[in-house]
Amino acid sequence: MSDQPRRPRKPYRRPKKDPVRFLAFEALRAVDEREAYANLVLPPLLRKARQGGDFDARDAALATELVYGTLRRQGTYDAVVAACVDRPLREVDPPVLDVLSLGAHQLLGTRIPTHAAVSASVELARVVLGDGRAKFVNAVLRKVAQHDLDGWLERVAPPYDEDPEDHLAVVHSHPRWVVSALWDSLGGGRAGIEELLRADNERPEVTLVARPGRATTGELLAEEAALPGRWSPYAVRLSEGGEPGAIPAVADGRAGVQDEGSQLVALALANAPLDGPDRMWLDGCAGPGGKAALLAALAAERGAVLLASEKQPHRAGLVAKALAGSPGPYQVVAADGTRPPWRPGTFDRVLVDVPCTGLGALRRRPEARWRRRPGDLEGFAPLQRELLRTALESVRVGGVVGYATCSPHLAETRAVVADLLKQFPDAELLDARPLLPGVPELGEGPDVQLWPHVHGTDGMYLALIRRTG
Repeated sequence: MSDQPRRPRKPYRRPKKDPVRFLAFEALRAVDEREAYANLVLPPLLRKARQGGDFDARDAALATELVYGTLRRQGTYDAVVAACVDRPLREVDPPVLDVLSLGAHQLLGTRIPTHAAVSASVELARVVLGDGRAKFVNAVLRKVAQHDLDGWLERVAPPYDEDPEDHLAVVHSHPRWVVSALWDSLGGGRAGIEELLRADNERPEVTLVARPGRATTGELLAEEAALPGRWSPYAVRLSEGGEPGAIPAVADGRAGVQDEGSQLVALALANAPLDGPDRMWLDGCAGPGGKAALLAALAAERGAVLLASEKQPHRAGLVAKALAGSPGPYQVVAADGTRPPWRPGTFDRVLVDVPCTGLGALRRRPEARWRRRPGDLEGFAPLQRELLRTALESVRVGGVVGYATCSPHLAETRAVVADLLKQFPDAELLDARPLLPGVPELGEGPDVQLWPHVHGTDGMYLALIRRTG
């Protein structure tokens, strides 16, 4: 036996749970495991944490930044982490990748000091993964910390001259196919697409709508950090994020959260010139109810009635909640817009904001860019065409249909409209641009494409079609 004295073992230290980073990790796991959306998962987690008493507004702000920042820059961080591990990323367990991504965002995307970012991430790994994998996290993040974001991009992004789309995909954290599709829709050179991709990675302002006859912008502007909308006469922006649910008009449904692009689509349809009466309006894809609530209020001012139709019963319930208290007559039905229960030619105005890939709202739902696939377009295409077809059948001669999507992808916008106009020779496109007064850079028309980097809105598309016979 050796006469050497035995070294005393270090006492075991129980890992300390950091509530902010643990909450961010929980949110990322929900997004990954259940394909949840962060904007639906995060608020209840934050409410529960704040009710516990040890989670203040600064903690909530940091947790929100960690979740959304990590999701927006996921493609970039994956490329960086891949350069720091000795195996393909697909062989790294997803929970480990989430911790690494959170750590990479703290190191490369925030002002958190390097030591604090690494140590906090390793401590999180000890809590949620165990000591063994925490050592792996520590080793990888120490490699990540060797360069700043610009330094890493020089190493992991291919040169623009060699592969422009892949360069932009890595630098701006979008799938390559999304970069290609947005570039095709946008047209032009490098500057425009880079501005758009950068806008997708910025946190959007919260925009409110004052529902006519129920609330005023003046009431909303009295709130702290509130600013007038840019384009919609009913819009108010919360410049510092704010908590919409704490505003009385929002809490009781007289106002709501609604992107200004969505408001403009509803306003354009409501103000489009008609031949003949203006008594019956239809929102044919009404869920979750934002446009329907605005349309119902506008219809009430003219003595018109809105029918809001939504296929999914639970979403029809959300529409009914949004319309509750509307000043005029309305009806909400759970119905399939491709097999409508109403008679052809019933309506004077019809809006169909069709299901789509959502590529125009990536700044609000950053995880959607990683979830969508090019093949999704093939799944949406028949439904989009069928919904527009039944909308055109549902409007009377002289009436107007608004076809809208929250996607600028040409396959979901102009291609759909062009195909349906071939089937309906007694229909014509109206120039939508004059119906968005004051909004600049609306293109050659007659349809309209809004852009996050140009208009500060989601990437909404609108075509207005009149039945002529």
